[in-house]
Amino acid sequence: MRSGRLIYLVGPSGAGKDSVLARLREVSRPADRLLVAHRYITRPADAGGENHVALSEHEFLQRRDAGCFALHWQSHGLHYGIGREIELWLAQGLSVVVNGSRAHAANLAETCPHAEVVEVTAAETTIRQRLLARGREDAAAVDARLARNRALADCPASYRILNEGSLDEAAQRLLAWARGETQPTCQN
Repeated sequence: MRSGRLIYLVGPSGAGKDSVLARLREVSRPADRLLVAHRYITRPADAGGENHVALSEHEFLQRRDAGCFALHWQSHGLHYGIGREIELWLAQGLSVVVNGSRAHAANLAETCPHAEVVEVTAAETTIRQRLLARGREDAAAVDARLARNRALADCPASYRILNEGSLDEAAQRLLAWARGETQPTCQN
């Protein structure tokens, strides 16, 4: 049995990564042999955004120290983890998509050398409009996010998805990558 593919999905806030992942869950079929891993996050379950496993910081650190996470990182004051269950899925030949972090993508080679980084992105003007429409942050905070996006622009991705069209189009591009139907678009 062949080993599955680990797809580490990254993208700036406002690029639509969570929306693309949600749509991917809807359009993928059993024949695609594709799973999207849930993240373990030190954020309340009802905080909005993605469906995740909510843990207190104490619980998260206990699990991290016990080796329960295949991947883990800290960002924006929260802890994020991907459970070791992905190792079983990969061993069964399933492709696994992980909602990752651009800031930690460069360190991925140490823990998961075969992971494929895929970046969902959009034009800065589109991202700005989306962030302002979300209403979670004022214009100054949005500008700070955009500055961070520029600082992380050299993310080591093998494939980029420009999410400027329909959500279906972006999800289908990600699915095509997971199926091995497309070639890398980036040279790193």
